[in-house]
Amino acid sequence: MRAIYTHRLRVMRYKRSTWPDSRLDEFKNRVDERFNSVETRLTELSDRVSENNARIDGLQHAILIVGGGLFAAFIGLLAAIIGLIVTQL
Repeated sequence: MRAIYTHRLRVMRYKRSTWPDSRLDEFKNRVDERFNSVETRLTELSDRVSENNARIDGLQHAILIVGGGLFAAFIGLLAAIIGLIVTQL
């Protein structure tokens, strides 16, 4: 197993040392293009997340308003039931 691994390292070292500068420049340009593409897509994703954050904030506000109203109604109903029980005793 070790012999196979060292053989592969030698082959890789040989292949790496035979790349001409033009090929390395081409590779660098392709990598730069891909990173630019990824950066553009991440910027678009960030914008979409920001838009969704505004929508989620609005939904959270509506949930708090409705929840608060339901809680107040429950407290009012509870007070009415307690008042009814107290007056009937």
